[in-house]
Amino acid sequence: MAAIHRERGEPQSACPEAVLLVGPTGSGKTPLGDALEARGLWGRPCAHFDFGRTLRACVLGEGQTQVTPQECALLRHRLETDALLEDAHFPIAERLFRAFLGRRDAAADTLIVLNGLPRHVGQAGRMARLVRMWAVVHLRCPEEVVLARVRRDAGGDREGRDDDDQARLSRKLAVFRERTEPLLAYYRERGVEVIRLDVGAETTAEAMRTELERRPPP
Repeated sequence: MAAIHRERGEPQSACPEAVLLVGPTGSGKTPLGDALEARGLWGRPCAHFDFGRTLRACVLGEGQTQVTPQECALLRHRLETDALLEDAHFPIAERLFRAFLGRRDAAADTLIVLNGLPRHVGQAGRMARLVRMWAVVHLRCPEEVVLARVRRDAGGDREGRDDDDQARLSRKLAVFRERTEPLLAYYRERGVEVIRLDVGAETTAEAMRTELERRPPP
């Protein structure tokens, strides 16, 4: 695999290195992120930042103190309507991410596994101030496979979710195609390696992690 060319202009010692998981809802990003945090990747420890899980915890008031009541209402509305946080809302995302880094106090060689942030190109440009993107892992999962995985909870992370009805899944898949999938081209153009994993209806997080481990690191 080709070596990654680091983006110019960023203080190399100031930002942690990150791996971004990109895939549609139901493709297994959260279980894979948890598996990487538990077992590491390419000989490096990992810390999983699950932005969706963080937002849901904020809305439920589960220990998050980084958002105001007004911001909490905004987040609740965004989650209920499956809308992305736009550029104007990035200060909220940045605050939550910095709080995560502060809680984890990760070692210098820790890879930050990003899941759900950035979700579109505007966020990607702003995240460049916070992390050095080391690689992107593309969980390639066609719509029919997504639906099968959600029905059988293939990743084991859908219990208690109230956003898995057909209409909402279709809406989220459309948003992924229009807003999130372009991140793959965005990072390729900047010399960041994109690693594709084909996800089937019964593919487990451990199988994905094992497949990543078989590949040489970027």
